[in-house]
Amino acid sequence: MRALTLPEYGDPSRLTVSELPVPAPRPGQILVRTAGTAVNPVDLLVRSGELAGSIGHPFPLILGWDLSGTVEEVGEGVDRFAPGDRIVAMSAQYATGVGTHAEYVALDAALAAPAPRSVDLVHAAALPLGGLTAYQALEKAAPRPGETLLITGPVGAVGGFATQIAAARGVRVIALARPEDAALARELGAAEVYSSEEPVPSGVADVLLETAGIAPRVIGAVRDGGRAVSIYAPEPPKAERGITVLQTFVEQDGDQLAVLSGLVDEGVLTLRVAEVSDLAEGPEAHRRLAAGGTRGKLILTP
Repeated sequence: MRALTLPEYGDPSRLTVSELPVPAPRPGQILVRTAGTAVNPVDLLVRSGELAGSIGHPFPLILGWDLSGTVEEVGEGVDRFAPGDRIVAMSAQYATGVGTHAEYVALDAALAAPAPRSVDLVHAAALPLGGLTAYQALEKAAPRPGETLLITGPVGAVGGFATQIAAARGVRVIALARPEDAALARELGAAEVYSSEEPVPSGVADVLLETAGIAPRVIGAVRDGGRAVSIYAPEPPKAERGITVLQTFVEQDGDQLAVLSGLVDEGVLTLRVAEVSDLAEGPEAHRRLAAGGTRGKLILTP
């Protein structure tokens, strides 16, 4: 099978398309023929070696967390899926050692969910990592209908999903975005947009969801006794004025992913894809993502 492999840490030129054996599903696993797999910021961190201390898997590594495809084979004890089923899944590659940038992927069936029926299967690869991160962050932040939620990075992969989900739940979403992204933030469900180039008004939000790594200058927007949740590990918000501050780290969860697939089919979530290209374009996809400015996922196909 074709796979995008990393023989050693380094710049994007280290990524190479290789021919590898097709993995066999172990008990409890499914073998998936890949339709699409997205490139995410975490892939850039792994490739560069920045997460080397968290990875105990040998080279060559196969990167990738997002997966959409068709079940090719099921392992012993799997009754959740059958060959021919369309699925989406998230594999935390640096923890599991199972990357998704490959023609075939064998992974635990519990990590997968039925793919949305209303979208192209390749584009469905835009859902898992960003969707689960947003869903779990909102579960922790727990904004109630009628409360005001400030989201930073509202047009990014995580912030965009969070904006759509929260607005659909009756939460008043206000967004902090660059002026050129204000229209898109409103399209995704923000009731009000503040410019990221100006100071944020004090106390305008009950809850903060911080996805952009700018916590120190936005925590003041949360009212006294409010809540703040950050997905950005290096610099979480610092507690002040009775504000509850939490961090969240995405977890693999097929059941939650099934909920998200349903939200796509209900029209609550829109999947945004910037470009679809072959696995061989993986190095260029890494460069494009690192350069910033993409408004949608970069999807690779085998």
